[in-house]
Amino acid sequence: MLIVLMARDKPGALQIRVDNRDAHLAYIEKTGVVAQAGPLLDEGGEMAGSLVVLDVPDMAAAEAWAEDDPYARADLFAEVKLIAWKKVI
Repeated sequence: MLIVLMARDKPGALQIRVDNRDAHLAYIEKTGVVAQAGPLLDEGGEMAGSLVVLDVPDMAAAEAWAEDDPYARADLFAEVKLIAWKKVI
């Protein structure tokens, strides 16, 4: 099942993102469930959120993945949405 995680960073939290980026990328590598991912950008081109496509068995697995993400543990996000997704193209 594909689940899209869309998250917006808290205002002024770029340093939290930068400080936890290596751990976040290592988590992606270790878990092996990320099909695609990349940062959302603000108007100035700075990282300001995340878009992650998870390939997991169910929504509960996506929720668990999201809770264990180092970005979430560092309290980076103002909001997180998990949405089931169907790839067409």
